[in-house]
Amino acid sequence: MTTTMRKPRPAAVLLTPNAEARVAKLMSEAPEGAIGVKLSTPRRGCSGLAYSVDYINEAGPLDEKIETPGGLFFIDSASVLYLIGSTMDWVEDDFTAGFVFANPNAKGTCGCGESFTV
Repeated sequence: MTTTMRKPRPAAVLLTPNAEARVAKLMSEAPEGAIGVKLSTPRRGCSGLAYSVDYINEAGPLDEKIETPGGLFFIDSASVLYLIGSTMDWVEDDFTAGFVFANPNAKGTCGCGESFTV
């Protein structure tokens, strides 16, 4: 019987160095018991789905786990299909700061950029 080694599959979302640095900062300020931060796509906003990043105390059994230099980053199992191939960045300017997503699965976004459709 031959066994074949499978290549590890790439993460569903690519985090830029700025996003990884922001995850590290969030984890350095995390509330007690937090094991990482988690990206999900709850239903809300004008277009239907929004991006949400929150601290978590435990991961779901099917959540995607990405190890970053600053801590663990999870993707909600129900959101992975909406996010495959996305890039997550952290952007700051004089007026705003936040995570920004380049999502090839998004078919449209609302005018304010808070939500998207697939």
